[in-house]
Amino acid sequence: MGFFLRVDDFDAAYRRMTAANVRFVTAPRAEPYGQIAVFLDIAGNRWDLLGPA
Repeated sequence: MGFFLRVDDFDAAYRRMTAANVRFVTAPRAEPYGQIAVFLDIAGNRWDLLGPA
């Protein structure tokens, strides 16, 4: 993954993004370093949405 969007409130950011029709290619999951979900930007680039553990 080349792009990362780190947020303080993962759940709120995920809800806002899904309401805005952002396309997520993975479901949110918990990892040792925090919460993560992968989404696509308008050009089709994959981004990691990252939140605190």
